[in-house]
Amino acid sequence: MALLFKTAALLLKPTRTLPSTLKVVRHYSAGGQYEYIIVEKRGQKLDVGFIQLNRPKALNALCDGLMIELGKALDAFEADGTVGAIVLTGGDRAFAAGADIKEMQNRTFQECYSGNFLAHWNRVSTVRKPVIAAVNGFALGGGCELAMMCDIIYAGEKAQFGQPEILLGTIPGAGGTQRLTRAVGKSLAMELVLTGDRITAQEAKQSGLVSKVYPVDQLVSEAIKCGEKIAANSKIVSAMAKEAVNAAYELTLAEGNRLEKRLFHATFATEDRKEGMTAFVEKRKADFKDQ
Repeated sequence: MALLFKTAALLLKPTRTLPSTLKVVRHYSAGGQYEYIIVEKRGQKLDVGFIQLNRPKALNALCDGLMIELGKALDAFEADGTVGAIVLTGGDRAFAAGADIKEMQNRTFQECYSGNFLAHWNRVSTVRKPVIAAVNGFALGGGCELAMMCDIIYAGEKAQFGQPEILLGTIPGAGGTQRLTRAVGKSLAMELVLTGDRITAQEAKQSGLVSKVYPVDQLVSEAIKCGEKIAANSKIVSAMAKEAVNAAYELTLAEGNRLEKRLFHATFATEDRKEGMTAFVEKRKADFKDQ
């Protein structure tokens, strides 16, 4: 949900400059399958799914069509056994400046409640494979919420984060009040939600919202490098690790420790755990088979 800046929408064009050594395959976008996003595989082994929001004239406003396409792309990467991580990004000027206000302007309470409005946005947070948000420019309202649904957030130096829904007479509706509070604490979350103010990439890193900040032109390549590191590990064990970390937000410490122990024990049923420990003892690189 959020704020659209009409005057800032001009001249926005997504930058797609790639290092010469980076392999790219537009695997899922052929035949005009997607209107609002660009979907590719990237990385030396083509094991990183790549999704770029592509509504530059609207600062990547999250219209319903875009979110439906995003869900389809995530489903495709989830089912692809060669993909071990996913990078989600926007353009240099905006990751996503918010929800499409024109779409929701005339909605009624009955429509929102009966139709469970925005429920399908949660697909990003339920993907079992690790998702990395590479945020340049505005990540406001729904854009900030979308980034927070991801597992890791990398930010460009000029990125800005905020939840300005209060300025539109409403509140965040896709997890903003919940995930932001868990990420940065009550005081800062309250300030951002109640004032509509934004924070810079550096402030976001200091508060724990993002893990790393990079120059704008290096952000996507660094996110892909992170994805490649993750994809090089066992996919089944990575899913277990993600489940355990995410549970820390939902469970008590005792309950979380019990879940972690069960998942830890479960790794001993995998061939990859055997391979990893054997490779360590034999002083060689592990060859994981995702089994």
